[in-house]
Amino acid sequence: MTTDRSRQVYDFVRAYTARHGYAPKLREIAEHLGIASRGVVHRHLRALEDEGLIHIEPDRARGIRLSKGRTAVMRPLTLPLLGRIAAGRPIEAIPGEDEIDLSEFFVNRDRFVLRVQGDSMIEDGILDGDMVIVEKRETAENGEIVVALIDGIEATLKRLQKNRDGSVTLRPANGQMPPMRYPAARVRIQGIVVGQFRSYR
Repeated sequence: MTTDRSRQVYDFVRAYTARHGYAPKLREIAEHLGIASRGVVHRHLRALEDEGLIHIEPDRARGIRLSKGRTAVMRPLTLPLLGRIAAGRPIEAIPGEDEIDLSEFFVNRDRFVLRVQGDSMIEDGILDGDMVIVEKRETAENGEIVVALIDGIEATLKRLQKNRDGSVTLRPANGQMPPMRYPAARVRIQGIVVGQFRSYR
């Protein structure tokens, strides 16, 4: 039976292959999903191969092939929605009976996850080590938190400000750090942040 972690590996392999036309390497899978060992990735891939969902070609760097005509049939990824919790004045605790389908939010062909490094966005509540969910976009509106690629080399997470002279300013959410201003031609938008999550364990 395929585990939730194997599902994540399968979803990433399928999305990566659709986007690039070839399969990811073990290292790329491990880095994207935050798996420390390539050996662990390989075990998940073997489990998927046993299910008939993929085929592994030995001794090839990108030797993962999706099985034609097969799609992973897995249980929905849901958590119970038990009600509301006050972050201001206390409110009456009323249990709920709904469920939240996490796959609708996290698993989307146009969305991907990045692990945040650094504290440039702490005043927006985005901390070092958090995961941000990014929707792929080539344009963004003023004030949106974007993944911006500078000079085709360096990627950064900042708030976007479009200036009247055609330049753009990438603003950190940290009073200790200065904004960065560039000619628009030097900055390419990769996506906008649509959510985030962090683990406390």
